[in-house]
Amino acid sequence: FVYLWKRSKGAAFWSTFFVYFGGSWGPIVNFLRDGTFGGESMFWAQQSISTLINPPFAASLILLLVGCILLVKHETRHARHDIIILSLVFGVLTQIKVYGGILVLCSLAWLGIYQILKERKAYYLKVFAGSAFISALLFFPLNQRSSALLVYQPGWFLETMMAVSDRVGWPRYYEAMINYKASGNWIKGIPAYIIAWIIFWFGNMGTRAIKETIIIGRWIRSPWKMTNIEMFLGGVMTIGLSLALFFVQKGTPWNTIQFVYYSLFFSGIVAGVAFQELIEKRKGTIRVSFVTTLLLLTLPTTYSTLKHYVPNRPPAKVPSMELEALKFLSKLDSGTVLTYPFDQIAAGRAESNPPRPLYLYESTAYVSAFSKKPVFLEDEVNLNITDYPWRERRQLVENWYNTLNEEEARMFLKQNNIKYVYWVKPQRARLGETQLGLTRIFENKEVDIYRVN
Repeated sequence: FVYLWKRSKGAAFWSTFFVYFGGSWGPIVNFLRDGTFGGESMFWAQQSISTLINPPFAASLILLLVGCILLVKHETRHARHDIIILSLVFGVLTQIKVYGGILVLCSLAWLGIYQILKERKAYYLKVFAGSAFISALLFFPLNQRSSALLVYQPGWFLETMMAVSDRVGWPRYYEAMINYKASGNWIKGIPAYIIAWIIFWFGNMGTRAIKETIIIGRWIRSPWKMTNIEMFLGGVMTIGLSLALFFVQKGTPWNTIQFVYYSLFFSGIVAGVAFQELIEKRKGTIRVSFVTTLLLLTLPTTYSTLKHYVPNRPPAKVPSMELEALKFLSKLDSGTVLTYPFDQIAAGRAESNPPRPLYLYESTAYVSAFSKKPVFLEDEVNLNITDYPWRERRQLVENWYNTLNEEEARMFLKQNNIKYVYWVKPQRARLGETQLGLTRIFENKEVDIYRVN
């Protein structure tokens, strides 16, 4: 994409470098504080090394880059069918990663208005309309509860960044901010929040901030000289930051920080172009010193975080005995599986002895994933993020495990079409298997699997 856009191998190289290795100033700040590297998300946003292991985010970037390539090509060939192709590419994006889809739609609208004012053409508004139609067609039928997920709560990330010890952790500043806000003292409150915003943005930018003086400054000084692709990129970066600062997600407020991930991604691309502009006319020792400085200031984030992802011992495992049981379950006829609800207290006790069995690590969908069967209740983390009423279902499961009423217990299994019960030893219900109407069909040292009669 960058090579097609700028026709520069150097710009393409440095953009790729920032996309994969771009980091915040967190590790540098931590090193100055206590002599240790760490603090990748000190300014709230995770950086490239972490965001790129998020499969939906990574997949959305593929579509985003394909769309950007098509935008660049359209500027030279002006093919009419590009509207259809771009609408499909950007329209499908919402179904892969809703945060990316929202940003693209907003940026296309931004670009469409810019094109009308500058060129008196409505091409990109048509792309926006087509993308919005496809997005709505794919997204809302499958996500009917999603319309109420975003909650207007301006400044939440700025306040918590200052308040929480594993972020910036500046409690006196935080107290001042919220007191100004609560008392309506905006003469002091507005500057306080602006300074916090600057710390948030440039703290997350790290060395990518080079783009601000070289390219972003040029865009701000001469907005009508910006190309359409530059306006689109600028839209994604600006809107991504703005949405994160004004909205949080219901139930999981920090999840909207993912808007910023797209701002950081495109900031890395633009920073690569800016750095190439900075060094291309410089030779010898000066050029080497610029590159060396960039590497020394950028790579600490990746270095410090990589140690977390590749520890001496892995944090979790699926034991071989469980794999054997799950493989057996995968070969059975289709049917809903009931598992034991995730036990947070037991997981906490096992934390000091890694690797923990996955059922004692976090509530995940591993039984469903390995058995290829639907599970009645699993993966509470993502159910919470997507605002499903999983707590009601968990209460039903807990009631079933604790009941001494055989008729109610059997009725629960029947009404919910439970066909299999999967227990890691010593998990059990209070009633016996015969009372519950269960027949053991698999047993090893780790797992029991029962079929519902």
